[in-house]
Amino acid sequence: MAVAGTSGARPADVGILDRERIIAKPGFNRWLVPPAALAIHLCIGMAYGFSVFWLPLTKALTGPADPSCASLTLASALFTTSCNWRVADLGWIYTLFFVLLGCSAAIWGGWLERVGPRKAAFVAACCWSGGILVAALGVISHQLWLMWVGAGVIGGIGLGLGYISPVSTLIKWFPDRRGMATGMAIMGFGGGAMIGAPLANLLMNTFKTDTSVGVWQTFVTMALIYFCFMMGGAFGYRIPPAGWRPEGWTAPASKSTMITTRHVHLRDAHKTPQFWLIWAVLCLNVSAGIGVIGMASPMLQEIFAGSLIGMPGVAFAQLDAGQKAQIAAIAAGFTGLISLFNIGGRFFWASLSDKIGRKNTYYCFFLIGIVLYALAPTLADMGSKALFVLAFGVILSMYGGGFATIPAYLADIFGTQFVGAIHGRLLTAWATAGIVGPVVVNYIREAQIAAGVAPGPSLYTGTMYILAGMLVLGLIANSLVRPLADKWFMSDAEVASLQAKTAAANAGPSGSFGIGKGGFDAKAALAWAVVGIPLLWGVWVTLKSSLVLFG
Repeated sequence: MAVAGTSGARPADVGILDRERIIAKPGFNRWLVPPAALAIHLCIGMAYGFSVFWLPLTKALTGPADPSCASLTLASALFTTSCNWRVADLGWIYTLFFVLLGCSAAIWGGWLERVGPRKAAFVAACCWSGGILVAALGVISHQLWLMWVGAGVIGGIGLGLGYISPVSTLIKWFPDRRGMATGMAIMGFGGGAMIGAPLANLLMNTFKTDTSVGVWQTFVTMALIYFCFMMGGAFGYRIPPAGWRPEGWTAPASKSTMITTRHVHLRDAHKTPQFWLIWAVLCLNVSAGIGVIGMASPMLQEIFAGSLIGMPGVAFAQLDAGQKAQIAAIAAGFTGLISLFNIGGRFFWASLSDKIGRKNTYYCFFLIGIVLYALAPTLADMGSKALFVLAFGVILSMYGGGFATIPAYLADIFGTQFVGAIHGRLLTAWATAGIVGPVVVNYIREAQIAAGVAPGPSLYTGTMYILAGMLVLGLIANSLVRPLADKWFMSDAEVASLQAKTAAANAGPSGSFGIGKGGFDAKAALAWAVVGIPLLWGVWVTLKSSLVLFG
């Protein structure tokens, strides 16, 4: 994906990963940057699909179980070599993914802005792929702590750096279409599991033997594939020179005071009330959506029960083991279908935000979401499976759209100079939501069961109303976002000083420097095919599995 620019002298001490090395030259096509970003995000997006390994890993040890395993605790599970792990013990890796993603993005976002996206993506590739290789060692030696450290901690750091590496770059390359540009890349994070999960199943079935479930071999294979793809993405990154703009494009006179042409320094962004209001907007939108993702399968099974297999009126508790296995397969199709809405929403809503504005887009998320969550119990009581699935599809499209729209929202409020690092700090909202959302949903469900509520529509009624309440709070936070006061913006001299290293010598009157031309030419088409073909394969596999829902 890397494209060589025209020749030009560089300082002798500039390394191949340095920011100065990747300033675009005349003739570079900006449409090569989104597929480079997608190559990174499609790999790290497998974090969403890691649960495909849980059940095989619970059977990693063959032979009769040690009687002492019945009293296994989480602490002893970390170091046992004689007991199979439980799904709950393995599930902590999923939690570590998103906690470390938010923390590492916040900690190293400023470093990323200084060194540029190529070096950050290089480190992300080493951490994500290296973490999976360490996890493979954990499987071989049957040490859960090694899997936690490898996939969860090291891999989680790679997630954070990989996730934010393209954001600032894409916003600067597409000042005319900020939302669409970030939506294209962040769509890949939602799509990573669609490719990775079925690929992992294929590999595990290939490597499986009488003495091995094939997980460590799958880890090694996927780590090598991901490393190659992520390196292709890292070396495909280019940054525009300071002052660049698309040829023939001039920033329109803003019709909205919500879009600034100035810049806020990273050291000041978190001191503003706007930062924390947008933090709350993201956290509340994600908390509601991520809670539903975690409970999608059991929710559909318990609400519709026998009606999923042509037995209307039969409650979940009345089904036998074989019938429950049938509806579990159908519920898996529901999970796959809402993942498609999640991915499509990232591109659709982010692109729409270019037309209607970021604040109005979030108004849509909250207002439509409140209505759909409030209607969900009614749809469940009606037994309307199609409307219920559609409602949650729209909800999950707005969950994904929230992620894709937030970088452009930040660029509108804080400017583009430090938007990648500011976005990194804001992702602590995701880390928080990753804990709050599932805890709230799971706790309410358990409390309902403890109170004697049988599995069915009524088990989730309270949950839906509480999630709607979360969105009401998000709506209020979004309504309070206002343009920043002048005191927060950097002076022109300070901005010029920061941009000096990426300034182009041959600016010319147009400001385009002959960069960004080409549109969808042959080279861009090839780059898009490299990432597009695997993504289309994942969509096809997911669609096939989701058809059983309406079969």
